[in-house]
Amino acid sequence: MAIDKDELLAKQQSEVDSQLWAMANELRGNMEASEFKNYILGLIFYKFLSNKIVKTINDELSDDDITFAEAWEDESNQDDLRKLSVRTIGYFLDPKYLFEALVDKININQFTVEDLKEGIQAITSSTVGAESQSDFADLFEDMDLDNNKLGKGEAERSKLIGKIILKINDLNLDLTQTNFDILGHAYEYLIGKFAASAGKKAGEFYTPAQVSELLARIVTLENKSPRTAYDPTCGSGSLLLRVRNNVDNPNSIKLYGQEMVTTTYNLARMNMLLHGVDYEKFNIYNDDTLEHPCEKHMSVREGFDAVVANPPYSAKWDPTGKEADSRFNGYDGKYAPASKADYAFVEHMINRLSDSGTLAVVLPHGVLFRGAAEEVIRTKIIRDYNLLDAVIGLPANLFFGTSIPTCILVMKKCRTNSDNVVFIDASRYFENGKNQNYLREEDIQRILDAYKARVDIDKYMHVAPLSEIKENEYNLNIPRYVDTFEEEEPIDIHAVIAEIKSLEAQRAELDAEIDKYLKELGLL
Repeated sequence: MAIDKDELLAKQQSEVDSQLWAMANELRGNMEASEFKNYILGLIFYKFLSNKIVKTINDELSDDDITFAEAWEDESNQDDLRKLSVRTIGYFLDPKYLFEALVDKININQFTVEDLKEGIQAITSSTVGAESQSDFADLFEDMDLDNNKLGKGEAERSKLIGKIILKINDLNLDLTQTNFDILGHAYEYLIGKFAASAGKKAGEFYTPAQVSELLARIVTLENKSPRTAYDPTCGSGSLLLRVRNNVDNPNSIKLYGQEMVTTTYNLARMNMLLHGVDYEKFNIYNDDTLEHPCEKHMSVREGFDAVVANPPYSAKWDPTGKEADSRFNGYDGKYAPASKADYAFVEHMINRLSDSGTLAVVLPHGVLFRGAAEEVIRTKIIRDYNLLDAVIGLPANLFFGTSIPTCILVMKKCRTNSDNVVFIDASRYFENGKNQNYLREEDIQRILDAYKARVDIDKYMHVAPLSEIKENEYNLNIPRYVDTFEEEEPIDIHAVIAEIKSLEAQRAELDAEIDKYLKELGLL
């Protein structure tokens, strides 16, 4: 009986997941989850870089019938091999620092954490002065190999790190196409597992895969060949990667992202490389997007074709001094309140959207109806700029650390249907999970089909003319547009009275029978 490929892949993924979590449990007693995942992911990434350089150089030398290791033994080849590697994949790693070389040392009890530290330094040093320098700088800085939580001395730290290296070596993480998919899955699994156990803070950098997939499909629905994709709060980069996976030619799109938290910024860069994104095809920047947007991102004159984000909900920001900032000064002198930066992120995204692009952002429901400055901004976006194309209500409890329901706003600068806005209430279509709810593929497709068709669906979707939104004073609360009220069946009061009388008669009979038994027992 033939084994289904999807079943085989799922089985392999499950095996890898089990090993990864077992590995995490090795470190659980020593440190917090937010720390131990840095070591596991860092070592997985080190193995990936090691495997990649071996495969790349071996492929380059295949016509000469010689391997990387064999060629390196001739000192006259070494400089050319370094240059070839940096030019091709952006970095170089001496064979003595390869992951398999560290494994060999562990097996003969000669490994120390210094070997790994030297290997990491070698990768970083090899990129100095190259185009890839910024993409590889400080990638491993969160993997502190001198941390006393790993052990009191070098010997204890070496023993624990060596144990994790051997476990990672046992994982099925080759660079064949199938296993490469497993590598990416394993990486996302561990982030997700950490997020599930760590609660609210994890949601700052992790967007559930199903939500990422929905956003990615929305922004590529009408354009399967976008030149660029941008996420101003990119976290671990999962949204950008999902967009890349949904275009016709993934190698043609360039990904741009900005992330404020340094640890998460490092994860995003690792994630790009782990998923085969060439270092020339992504640009991730580390800083506060609202206060210090990346100059390189802001200088992309035509803007970005696919703009996606799951920004921190109702974050604080400082609106003072923004009068001269073109991102925020086009809304009748009103700015997003200091306690809720939701619309500040929206305004920034609008500013970076190309004329032919699509923007999709996840936000709390409050952006649909809150008043004051947010009402002015919302009205301006709809009435004056006519950017809003769709409002999609999602189920509650989809995100790690928060159970609140969220919505997706879809915006375009050149709308095909410029006289109406789609409202979708998808809040009732999901699968219950142990910790979070999940969007199923059928739920995602239901949303996409409805959005594309733009035809009213009872209790699910309404295509609202702009005049209707104006009548509602630009309040976008979904129940104003999609009526999900279910009428209760009419009650036959006469039947209810008859049933009550019947029950009372039955009770009287039972009471009489009980009295009879009590008398026989001499209790009455």
